[in-house]
Amino acid sequence: MMKASAFAKVNLALVVYPPAADGYHPLSGIFQSVSLADTITITDAREDSVTVSNDEAPSDPSNLAFVALDAVRRAARITSPMSIDIIKRIPSGAGLGGGSADAAATLGLMARRFGIDDELVSDIAESLGSDVPFAYVGGSCKVEGRGERLTAIAPFDDFFLAIVVPPFALDTPAVFRRWDELDGPTGDAISESALPPALRGREPIRNDLYPAAASLDHRIAEWRDELMTRWGTDVAMTGSGSALFAFFPSIDEAADAAAGVDLPTRASEAVSLVRSGWE
Repeated sequence: MMKASAFAKVNLALVVYPPAADGYHPLSGIFQSVSLADTITITDAREDSVTVSNDEAPSDPSNLAFVALDAVRRAARITSPMSIDIIKRIPSGAGLGGGSADAAATLGLMARRFGIDDELVSDIAESLGSDVPFAYVGGSCKVEGRGERLTAIAPFDDFFLAIVVPPFALDTPAVFRRWDELDGPTGDAISESALPPALRGREPIRNDLYPAAASLDHRIAEWRDELMTRWGTDVAMTGSGSALFAFFPSIDEAADAAAGVDLPTRASEAVSLVRSGWE
């Protein structure tokens, strides 16, 4: 049996560029792994299976974690059946990279078991999706291109996050389509005064997908405004939404902020920053 935690990610900054010739939007941003995590367990079995608890993610071979498992088996020329059990804590459709985190953790466990070299692991991660290369490496990174260009940056140690996931999901391709329809809007940057010192003086801390998400579903703007009023600070969106977050100087303050959200949510909690994508 192999077991790992698969950590969620938060896009502290996300700059989006017009689509390239291949149709994909180049990105540039600061990605951060956080302590919210799914649990992945892989065991030898009589036949392949995928079990997912606490979520609407697919319990079949289309699950990205199983796709990762199968990719490593092919690379290692292994045909033995296996089962994957996923305990979901990262909500789907929230911009927190839960599916990518599950795939990255599965890839790591399988590569470790079968001795797959780092270069091939990187190629497989890139083939699985834009967020998987970062989810495999984790920590604090500058991420560029389609998500395949990673530059590690010094770990942040002066803030925590309160994350709230509203009771609705946003579809990533739909958000990108709306961004194109709106001619590529730029998100508002978080004010310097609302940023922890470690993030000041850098590139603008903004999410260019926020205007598209708010245009697609007005509830995201309503939730953001409500949280800004409650918390008295700037609130940002991660990825294509719908998760929202704010910076706090201590875990206790972040926990108090999250606990104070009494509206029905799919998730509301304080998280610390972690230095790996899975473990």
